[in-house]
Amino acid sequence: MTPELELLLAERAIARALAAIARAFDERRWDALDGLIAEQATADFGLGPVAGRAAIVGVMRSFLDDCGPTQHLLGNLVVDVAADGAEAFSRCYVSDMHVGAGDKAHLTFSTLGEYHDRWRRSGDRWWLVHRQKFNRALLGSMSVLGPGPTPNG
Repeated sequence: MTPELELLLAERAIARALAAIARAFDERRWDALDGLIAEQATADFGLGPVAGRAAIVGVMRSFLDDCGPTQHLLGNLVVDVAADGAEAFSRCYVSDMHVGAGDKAHLTFSTLGEYHDRWRRSGDRWWLVHRQKFNRALLGSMSVLGPGPTPNG
């Protein structure tokens, strides 16, 4: 396989993994993240560092489990694959919409931001090993979200 084809396949696999993560959030399919996020991954969503896939999923669940429908749209993806082909870095815009549930169904909350992700290849699979979200704008009522993570929990 040519280096160019290897690069294209890596970029495509990472783009698909990004979309699968966003869909898992929106569909509340938390178990789907087991095959996408490395067990020892780290993240920072603007609330401070989080370590481990279970903790990352816990943060997302603390906001989304009590929320109504959501949609995480990704765009302007750039992927840089390291020369050895074992690691990659991606950046993409994220625009996420959250609609309230129940008596908050008339409220919405959205963010405009960017994901900066680090990926590591193991065999033929790319794993998310670090995510940092940079929020550029917060719009609407955060009350549509769940309470968020509990301190030390």
